[in-house]
Amino acid sequence: MTEINANYDEPWKEAIGDYFDRFLDFFFPEVYNLIDWLKPVTSLDKELQKITADSDDSKRLVDKLFQVCLKDKQEVWILVHIEVQSQYDTDFNQRMFIYHYRSFDLYRKPVISLAILGDEKEKWRPSNYGYDLGGCKLKLDFPTIKLLDYQKKWAELEINLNPFAMMIMAHLKTKATTSNLTEREQWKWYLIRSLYDKKYSKLEIVKLFKFIDSMMTLPPLLQQSLNQKVIKYEEEKVMPLVSPFERMAEERGLEKGLQEGLQQRIDRDKELIIRLIHRKLGVINEDLQTQVKALNIDDLETLAEDLFDMDSVENLQQWLSKF
Repeated sequence: MTEINANYDEPWKEAIGDYFDRFLDFFFPEVYNLIDWLKPVTSLDKELQKITADSDDSKRLVDKLFQVCLKDKQEVWILVHIEVQSQYDTDFNQRMFIYHYRSFDLYRKPVISLAILGDEKEKWRPSNYGYDLGGCKLKLDFPTIKLLDYQKKWAELEINLNPFAMMIMAHLKTKATTSNLTEREQWKWYLIRSLYDKKYSKLEIVKLFKFIDSMMTLPPLLQQSLNQKVIKYEEEKVMPLVSPFERMAEERGLEKGLQEGLQQRIDRDKELIIRLIHRKLGVINEDLQTQVKALNIDDLETLAEDLFDMDSVENLQQWLSKF
């Protein structure tokens, strides 16, 4: 079967952005414990662009920069620089140093540089950069995580609810199935199904589903086969209202047929909610029905839950007045 390029960079970058605290807790607990998580965490993507603006390096798509506050009583701020590297790179050590000192130069604050290595070379483990010439000595050490090491910890990953356990499994199986896309489809289906079995929230399922789907790329026929498996699985589980897969289809604009099916499902659910309102509160007028039908997916699901606590049409009117 023809090889198809996997997409490692985008899912990792989005996952780190969405789950930065859990990223540090999973991979770098010592750094996690330094930070006061009650204080704001600021993503510095625009500032990172300044740091990398004049670089000719094309392998910097997964750099992330954050501003955090330490636990200590002083108002000390740290910039955390993260690298996710999916391919062997002989210039990686130097690049870590360059971005490190540019971050420091921009803010004149301490910088923690962290590296996630997603390549397949067992012995490649860069962790420092420096030189010692003519009495001038320079060295930067940076913590490194090798995803390959987690192959021996697969059983632990399967029971770990941290989103990055799932990211590692998707990464490793994507790498392992580069030349066998049928096997990749099987592993992709296994990991997606495990999202439901682990009892993640609907929002977490949607997010992790997107990361897995984006990383474990498949040719159209295999992807369609997978989509049908997911649809059947969700139907068997009797997913309430709009399912995680349908939500993902809406957000990512998947196949036209899925989009049309999703809209039909949403329309049916809106009619169902209106019937439930009639049974619970009595018949409501067309104006209120129109307001209900105008709700988006999230608000529709919230109304379905809040309806149980309503005992009059006035309660519903008050609820809808927020929109």
